[in-house]
Amino acid sequence: TARDKGGSPYEPTYTVPLPAAGEAKRQILDTYTKEHSAEYQSHALIDLAFDMGPKIKDAGGFDKVKSIVLHTSHHTHYVIGTGSGDPQKMDPNASRETLDHSIMYIFAVALQDGTWHHVHSYAPERAKREDTVALWHKVSTTEDPEWTRRYHSHDPKEKAFGAKVVVTMDDGTVLEDEKAIANAHPLGARPFGREQYIHKFRTLTENILEPSEIDRFLELVQRLPDLSAAEVLALNPVVPSGFLEENQAKGLF
Repeated sequence: TARDKGGSPYEPTYTVPLPAAGEAKRQILDTYTKEHSAEYQSHALIDLAFDMGPKIKDAGGFDKVKSIVLHTSHHTHYVIGTGSGDPQKMDPNASRETLDHSIMYIFAVALQDGTWHHVHSYAPERAKREDTVALWHKVSTTEDPEWTRRYHSHDPKEKAFGAKVVVTMDDGTVLEDEKAIANAHPLGARPFGREQYIHKFRTLTENILEPSEIDRFLELVQRLPDLSAAEVLALNPVVPSGFLEENQAKGLF
């Protein structure tokens, strides 16, 4: 046993549900398209920010915002929101990995830019922009039991990772809106189709792969059922020679 070998006294147990014979394989329906490069709980809120940005501009502009409160689920509030109590989520010098889990930062940038990019939206110069920091620090989250209930729902028509946003301006004007699911979600405002997946691949690889290699891979991957064994071996995209640097170090140091 693990205890006899000096390991943990607890035997790990993994339960993997499998479909019965002839039963439809439905687990793919519990996965979600990530249009934006960010923690998934932020996706509906990024899309919501795109909607709210112009409204805030019409109400006086971002520098006239007094506060922004996101009413959301327990998970969003405590993991990527102010409920985490993590000061790094408000730090302009935080790493990309931390900013990726700060809905306050993400919402502020999405409001101002109206777009989201896997590199530009996290760049150090973007995070340190004075007007962005000022807006970012006005954003907070609070748990709403209804959003928590929907977060844990097993009904795909109810399950949601969204929030209601309440924006209060310096003059007392209050702007409110909400979004339950991301636009790219199968039940969203504009569900992803093949065209959007291809565009995402091109965007993520445009500064990595040669254009001809992007085209080669996309042509190959779109006829998977007909590929020969040799073509399957060629499925991995190939980066230009010298792009990857091998670590010659042995061990940790």
